[in-house]
Amino acid sequence: MFTSQMNRTQLKNIIEAAIMTADTPASMDYLLRIFTEDEKIGREEINAVLEELEAECETRGVELKQVASGYRYQAKLDLVQWLSRLDVERPSRYSRALLETLSLIVYRQPVTRAEIEDVRGVAVSSSIIKTLLEREWVRVVGHRDVPGKPALYGTTRQFLDYFNLKSLSELPPLAEIRSLDSIQSELELKMDGIVADGKAANDASAEQPATEEDEVAASDVATTEEHVAAVDSEQSADESTAENSDVESPPDEVSDVANEDVTVEQESSESHVAEDSVASENAETIEPETDVISTDNESKDGEDPLAAKAG
Repeated sequence: MFTSQMNRTQLKNIIEAAIMTADTPASMDYLLRIFTEDEKIGREEINAVLEELEAECETRGVELKQVASGYRYQAKLDLVQWLSRLDVERPSRYSRALLETLSLIVYRQPVTRAEIEDVRGVAVSSSIIKTLLEREWVRVVGHRDVPGKPALYGTTRQFLDYFNLKSLSELPPLAEIRSLDSIQSELELKMDGIVADGKAANDASAEQPATEEDEVAASDVATTEEHVAAVDSEQSADESTAENSDVESPPDEVSDVANEDVTVEQESSESHVAEDSVASENAETIEPETDVISTDNESKDGEDPLAAKAG
């Protein structure tokens, strides 16, 4: 309930200024301490004002965000691309071992250092635990009742504030947490898509209408190509004509070749006739020897061999 000394607009300005000037997120107790008992400003009135302030930020560059420690104004995520150019200090980079250790503490808290080592399979470096404690992301919440009394680690409100969480229930379940390999493959697919988009843009720019200078240059190139093609065709025609002239003999040469063939046939026939005559002469020469041999045989048959020998 608002008093006559304070209207709704004034209350809204007070709460907005208190949140913006606070070094840490403004909790409900922090905002209640602003007002006295006479002003009669309670939780209901403050919650109503916070809802109005959150609705007004829909068209602004900042948003009213509720985290574990309270309320704070922060830049919207879609503006990080431009606001990051103003950061002189480079963002911190954390090793995979540190992130794995933090994840085990978040999902298995309270947990001891030995239990973390059993899950990871390697020893946890003391520098990792020291870094998490210095950043106030984890704290010692107790000691396990076993020999050695090892410390039990758990998360803090600063951890929830850093990751824009109101409570641990807003963390994704373990079943939805993907491995680094799947995230890497997704990044590679995105990079492939970016490269494909770049190629498509280059192709689109190459398909733009050509200017007059480009058309003139293209026509000159076409004319030159036509001239070269004509010269090549003429040369090929000349070469084919020369080849045909070498292959086809004129009629006179063909007749000469035919006459030469007839002469060769006549010579061969004459040679056969000469061979026949030679063969007949040889036969005649051999016949007298036959007669002589037969005469000798007759003499041998009619006369006495001794008389023939004496005669």
